Parts: sequence; structure tokens; C-alpha cells
Amino acid sequence: MTSNQAGPVDGSLLPNGSSGEWFGHPKGLFVLFFAEMWERFSYYGMRGLLILYMVDSLKYADGRASGIYGAYIGFVYATPLIGGMLADRFLGYSKAIYLGGILMVLGHFAMAIEVPIFFYGAMGMIIVGNGFFKPNISTMVGKLYAKEDPRRDGAFTIFYMGINSGAFLSGLVCGTVGEKIGWHYGFGLAGIGMVAGLIVFWLGQKHLGDYGKPPRTEALQETWAGIPKMTVLYASIALFIPFAGYMLTQPEWVQNGVYVIGPLFVLYVIVEAFRCPAEERGGLFLILVLVLFSITFWACFEQAGSSMNLFAKRHVDRHIWGWEMPTTWFQSVNPLFIIFLAIPFSGLWLRLGKAHRNPSSPAKFGFALLQLAAGFMAMVIAAKKVDDGSQAHLLWIILAYFLHTSGELCLSPVGLSTVTKLSPARLTGLMMGIWFLSNAFAGVLSGQIAARTGEGAGYTETFQMIVYFAGGCGILLLLITPLLKKLAHEPQ
Repeated sequence: MTSNQAGPVDGSLLPNGSSGEWFGHPKGLFVLFFAEMWERFSYYGMRGLLILYMVDSLKYADGRASGIYGAYIGFVYATPLIGGMLADRFLGYSKAIYLGGILMVLGHFAMAIEVPIFFYGAMGMIIVGNGFFKPNISTMVGKLYAKEDPRRDGAFTIFYMGINSGAFLSGLVCGTVGEKIGWHYGFGLAGIGMVAGLIVFWLGQKHLGDYGKPPRTEALQETWAGIPKMTVLYASIALFIPFAGYMLTQPEWVQNGVYVIGPLFVLYVIVEAFRCPAEERGGLFLILVLVLFSITFWACFEQAGSSMNLFAKRHVDRHIWGWEMPTTWFQSVNPLFIIFLAIPFSGLWLRLGKAHRNPSSPAKFGFALLQLAAGFMAMVIAAKKVDDGSQAHLLWIILAYFLHTSGELCLSPVGLSTVTKLSPARLTGLMMGIWFLSNAFAGVLSGQIAARTGEGAGYTETFQMIVYFAGGCGILLLLITPLLKKLAHEPQ
């Protein structure tokens, strides 16, 4: 359907007022697609190398490396909440994206310097840069379309493909260079990817119209206590980067912070729920329950970059006809499956919906956790082969990633949809922020789970623990689904 048929679409107009589309979508979508693709290339390229670099080059014990990895992932998912708020109220999306991209470029290139102090400072820059870049480029995709535009869902599917295309390439390119030539060359290549993303965004500005500008033109000239707000912002960034870097050296502090901050957020949502009408209150409680179960899912899923990554390097037979596959290539398996499965899953929910057989959100979360558990059952089988003195076949880990991916597609997009559907209008932004913040908590917990493999528990026991816990949570969620549907006033 063209924009003329769909009615006026605000984001399909170029700054000069002329219509500009490629394949039925605003040209700006493809600018954002490629900018995000290269940013994800840089992020996942560094992520895939991170724990391998700490263990092999810095000689950290598995437990310490896993703790630092978990703290890093936690910070990466926490900072977008602040970056999104600053862009909404002050910076505008374009400036936030440029600022975040530049910080990430500097961070990735600093990772290429073989001096330990640069290692933690570099991760601090990437953490802050991600906070400005990640939420705001996604927001700009939505700004290209009117809410009623029928192309909107398809646009986010295309954008999601960009994310996973970058993630797929990163494991093959940055991973191979990092493992075979030198860790710092891999990190440097991730930085080059981020430069490419910024260049794409800069060259495509004419296709993005005014949607990236500050909410008020005078916002950037305002002062706070007599000091220009931009000066305050830059000073805050300069202080937060070394703070984040130092906190990564003390991952147990980050872990303890989760146990304090998490319950406070839960309590706040409960208080807000009792201020809402009964029909809205039930929806908030359902979101809260799903958030708690999603933390379980992502804490286990994030083993991909930590314990599963180390297991693949040490205990998986990666030889194919005499050629040894780089460990980091396994990091490309999940995004490859996402690319192939995302559209079929979307079509499956649509067909089930038309037949009035579409599972409810809690049921889909339950299925996701059961698939996650099944994936780790494959890892248990692989680990037991190692216990018997042989190496595991690479097909076991590929099967695990396939099941984890199918579980992800039952949970991630469904969760986003549920939050936007059930949150009261005045709390939608807050609940979306809490949804993403839950990934930060999960990231920290993932480090604690992975650390068990280096602290006496071993891979078999750790993976078995995940099977029992994730599987038990999945069964519990399916059992209480009728109650949750009633709570949220959904049809039985």
C-alpha cells in the first residue's frame, strides 16, 4: 500500500516536502537500518570477544571474568533509560545519536590499546555511548510513521533485521580477526564498524526530516544554576565514564546493587498500580509478573556471551573437514536464526489470531522458558560428553542456540507489545523503561550464573540448574496463565 492510499504519513516527507520512498517505506527507514546495523556490528563484535579476551589475554579466572561481563551487560541495558529521557526532554534524537556514536567509537578504539587502564575506561565509554545511541535510533523509526500507518509494524520488522544482520556479521568478521590475528585488531575493527554507522547516519540526515531535533529549539541554550546545560551534560559524562569503569572492577558491588534497586522498582509499580482503576491495575500487575519471568529468561539467555562462549572454545570440537571454526562464529548463530525465523513467527501469531487460537502473553512467556530449558538440556548432554573425556559435537550447541532463539521470539516482541498495550497512558514510558531495565538486572545475574562454572560447580551442574529453574518457571507460568488472564481482564 502506498502512502497516498494510506493517507498522509508525516514521516514519509522529506524536508523540502517531496515524497521519498524505497520499497514502499520512507528512505529514512533504510538510513536508520544501516546505521543500526553497523552499530550492532560494533557492539556484538566487542561482546563476542570480551570474555575470551579477559580469560586468554588478561588471564582472569572464569569467575572474575564472568562477573565483569555480567556487570558490563547490566550497565549497557541500564543507561538507555537515562539516554532516552535526555533526548526526549533536552537533546533531541539526532544529537543524542551522534554523541552516543562518538563515545562508542572512542571506546572501541581505546579497547585496541594494550594497556589495562584503557580496558575499563573503554568499556565505560561504550556503556555511556550505548545509552545515548540505542534507545533513540529505535525511537526515530517510530517517528517516521503515523500511529495508524499500516506500514509501521513492517518497518520495525525491517529494522529488526538490520540489528540481527549486524550481529551476524560481527561474529564472523570481528571474531575471526580477534581470535586469529589479535584481540585488539578485533576491537579496533568493531570501532571501524561504529564509524561506518555514524557516517551512514550523517549522510542520510536529509531523509530524516525534523524528527531528530530537540523538543524545543531553545533547550540547548538553557542554563542550570547559571551553567549551560550542555556543559553540565558533558561534565556528567566525563565523571560517569571512570565511575562505570571502576564499578566494573568491583562487579560484586553491582550485583549487590541489583538486590537493592530491583525491589524498590517493584514496590514503586505496586504503589502506582493501587492508584489506578481496577481494570488498569490488573494490567500493571500482569506486566510486573512478566517482567520478573523475563529476568529469568534473559539471565539464562545471556550465557551465550559468557559460559557458553567459554564452553565452545574449550570443549566443543570445532573442526570441519580439517578446518577449525573460530569460537566467535557461534555468536552469529542466534542472529542468523532470528533473520530466518522472525517473519515466520510473526505470520504464525497472525494466523493463530485469525483462528482465535493465539496463545495469551503469559502462555507465550511460558513456552519461551520451556524452549530455553530445552536448549540448555542440549548443553547438559554436551557437557556430560566432556565429563566422559571427549569433546562435544558442535551440533549440540547449535541446537541450543536454535531453541533459545525460538524462545526469544515467543518472549521479546510479545513483551514489548504487552507493555504498550496494558500500561496506562500516563505510565507507558515508565513501564517501558522498567521493561528494558529488567534486562540490566538479568545481565548482572547472568554473570553470577556463569561464575558458577569456574567456582566448583562446573558446566554440567550449572547447565542442569538452568534446565530445572527455567523449566520450572515455564511450567509455573503456564499453570497460572488462566489466573493472569483474568487479572488483566483478557478473554479466557
